[in-house]
Amino acid sequence: MRPFPDLPVLPTTVVGSYPVVPGKGISRFLDPFRHSVRIAVEDQITAGIDLISDGQVRGDMVRAFTSRLPGIQGQEVTGKILPASGAITLRDTRYALSRHRWVKGILTGPTTLSHALHLSTRMYRDRNDVALDLAKALKAEASFLEQAGVCMIQVDEPILSTGAADMEAARNALEVVISSLSVPVSLHVCGDLSGVIDFLLAIPVDVLDIECARSPENLDLLDRRDLSGRRIGLGCIDSTSMDVEPIEVVRDRIHKGIDLLGPDTLLIDPDCGLRMLSRESASMKLSRMSAATREVRKELLG
Repeated sequence: MRPFPDLPVLPTTVVGSYPVVPGKGISRFLDPFRHSVRIAVEDQITAGIDLISDGQVRGDMVRAFTSRLPGIQGQEVTGKILPASGAITLRDTRYALSRHRWVKGILTGPTTLSHALHLSTRMYRDRNDVALDLAKALKAEASFLEQAGVCMIQVDEPILSTGAADMEAARNALEVVISSLSVPVSLHVCGDLSGVIDFLLAIPVDVLDIECARSPENLDLLDRRDLSGRRIGLGCIDSTSMDVEPIEVVRDRIHKGIDLLGPDTLLIDPDCGLRMLSRESASMKLSRMSAATREVRKELLG
């Protein structure tokens, strides 16, 4: 396992995306998302999140990366996929780093990206070959983020819970992305994990981040399993509903995780990104999550 940052017990974090809040005035023409990035970062800090992100406000999780890669036009793979000419997410991540001590960089995984694209060239035999070249491009991005000072890299692979991916090929592609990193790596996979949990626990990552608010049975899948030092990102906020959970509900979800895995194993976060919610709902959910976590920390300290 890679060295873990000096975060408090039960560190709070986010999965990634945050609602887009448009800016006003002439600045929105120069950079229409600059204001959104700042709002996302400040709302996370105000809510008390320990490990923040840049908010991922510049587009959906696929196009944010594929639109910058040679060999891809729109949703079509038209030639050999190469790394971007420069960093993709670095500017926004640097802003987050200027505002907060602990920041993680976030990448959409190569297998998820490959399944979102159409193959319009004979250069690739199948999606597994596409994923390997995507992984090489993402490896370059991960290196940029690590050099900038992030304390963790998160890779989002929601496709892995669907049964659509070749799991061994997915692991090979992911290992290309993370093989040279010295900061800890978190793998986020949402949805029902009952059919893939053994595979996920065999991937050499430091954190497995899972959905447990909408899918509480995912937590039960970890009962009596050997985590081999791996930590678990405990999704305890429903990211699909505008309704804000009471602190007591979130606290109970955290307690369940502690009872099963112990406090030193857990990170506390939403099930998934909050992009589709209103800013008011998203910020309140994060605030409630932080408040519930603080209460549990006090209980642990006696």
